[in-house]
Amino acid sequence: MTSQRVLNGRYELGELLGRGGMADVYKGVDTVLGRTVAVKLLRADLARDPQFHARFKREAQAVAALNHSSIVAIYDTGEYTVSGGPGEDVRVPYIVMEYVSGRTVRDLIRAKELDIDQAIEFTLGVLAALEYSHKAGIVHRDIKPANVMVTGESNHVKVMDFGIARAMADSAATMTQTQAVVGTAQYLSPEQALGETVDARSDLYSAACLLFEMLTSRPPFTGDSPVSVAYQHVREVPEPASSFNPAVSEALDSVLAKGLQKDRADRFQDAAAFRRALRAAKNGVAVPALAAETPTDVQDAVPLTRPIPEGALAAGLLGPEVLENTVGAEPENGQAAGDQDVLSREPGDPEAEAEHDGAMALGFTPERERTARQKSRRRAWTAVVVILALLVLAGGAFWVYSTVNQKPAPPPLIAVPAVSGLTEAAALQTLYGANLSPEPNHIPDDKVPKGNVIGTDPGAGSRVAPKSQVVLNVSSGPVSATVPAGLNGLTEAAARDLLRQAGLVGGSSTLANSATVPAGSVISTKPASGAVVGVGSTVDLVVSTGKVAVPQLIGLTEPDAEALLKANGLGIAVTQQENSQVTPGKVTGQGDAYNSLVEQGKTISVIVAKAPAPPPPSPTPTPTPSPSETRGGGGGGLGLGG
Repeated sequence: MTSQRVLNGRYELGELLGRGGMADVYKGVDTVLGRTVAVKLLRADLARDPQFHARFKREAQAVAALNHSSIVAIYDTGEYTVSGGPGEDVRVPYIVMEYVSGRTVRDLIRAKELDIDQAIEFTLGVLAALEYSHKAGIVHRDIKPANVMVTGESNHVKVMDFGIARAMADSAATMTQTQAVVGTAQYLSPEQALGETVDARSDLYSAACLLFEMLTSRPPFTGDSPVSVAYQHVREVPEPASSFNPAVSEALDSVLAKGLQKDRADRFQDAAAFRRALRAAKNGVAVPALAAETPTDVQDAVPLTRPIPEGALAAGLLGPEVLENTVGAEPENGQAAGDQDVLSREPGDPEAEAEHDGAMALGFTPERERTARQKSRRRAWTAVVVILALLVLAGGAFWVYSTVNQKPAPPPLIAVPAVSGLTEAAALQTLYGANLSPEPNHIPDDKVPKGNVIGTDPGAGSRVAPKSQVVLNVSSGPVSATVPAGLNGLTEAAARDLLRQAGLVGGSSTLANSATVPAGSVISTKPASGAVVGVGSTVDLVVSTGKVAVPQLIGLTEPDAEALLKANGLGIAVTQQENSQVTPGKVTGQGDAYNSLVEQGKTISVIVAKAPAPPPPSPTPTPTPSPSETRGGGGGGLGLGG
């Protein structure tokens, strides 16, 4: 993994998807557009080489011009800086591509999950992509199972890795100083192997090799070394696919026979013709055989007049200098026939004597007539010389044949080093250092920590050939995970981060009111904390709005209303009001309506009924004296006065 988690402030790198000869591919996220992408990074140890820079840049330019559903799209390119040592910065380029979720055809072949119909459909998809790229003037030059992806349920084909693609006008150029041809030996066309100019028909040969392998689970040619495989592409005819898979029809065999012709003029001339023939073969219609005058012997199909030394193949993997360095050309037919006529004439032949007319070259006098004994001895010596010459020629031919056809000496075997328990990076470095080709395979494991190596296949100590592929099984973590405790009360972002660290995925967020949890913080999770679920499971979050629903207070007594508000984290402000219709002490009104949302801790005003004050007492009336009492008093007075 690169030291920068985010490239140029936009592309966040995730898990490692795969490694190639010059680049690593990571799953990433475009933080601006919010989409999943694949980010291809040139390996840092190759970033100093301008030739790899050019090849990497050419891939981006080649695919950027192609907009087809069967070709992986490129979204963006750029560079980032890594430290190359004290005072040295290295610019490492990257390509942002369409992320394709699926499996490569190589994986499907290894798993033996392909049937004949699927092989035909996938090849038709590859040919559709090639037809489009060829019309745009781009030759892929490296069609192989590892460069063809098949998406999930739709089984749609995606052609990728235009890393060695070239425009047709420049397809003869190479990327190395030694003029070595780039490509994969099992799928090289004969012209690629010979270092000749490559065109669209070279891709069609590789597509035929791809179809052959999908039908038979093996490439058309196999060998102990890339050189021996390339030699077979140039000089040998492959066995029919039906000899390895009896279910392959004669019609499909005829399509493969034409697609794998050594002379490109005898192959399909464009991808559309290949597609038509493949569809016809699916319905049992075979491709017409080559015309009788067309050479069917592979020795005639390849325009060579001299055997190809295997040393030349190994020197440049069939570079263009091979034909220039071969020796021992045969004479032309006319010259050979003339020499044979001269050798067949006996001394004393009248035609020969007439031709020379008894004269010697350069004016010398004619020889005298030889005796019968001299003639007999001359014939004997001539026969001996001819026999010796024939023996020498036969021995030389046998030596040349043996040299060309002998199998190369097997390379010394390498013991697979023990890397169990190491980190993925350390294990990769160890295997690369042992001259092996590791292929990481991430699998869940409950015992080995995530990112550490479980083991290899073949196992440690196994002896394999140099550059052999070694599957590196790396732990992707345990199968099950526990929902972390302590998520309640955290912010949503912090809770999602803890879930990601635990190997889980934060799911949907649901808003809910809470009297105590602050706004934006987690109230609860589904499943709850402590639950055991599978790694990668989704955990939904319930997040607080920071609001509280006001309860119904009217009709409650003042103590009950106060307790209910307190339970909801709210305060109370009481105002008493006389009310003769309601029992004193009960709430008759509230400032915020029932079920309305208010901020946490808000004080709610309520009106509580109280008994009305008693009326003031009425004044006591003064008694009025009766008439009798009035009269009696007066009489007395009168009497007294009398």
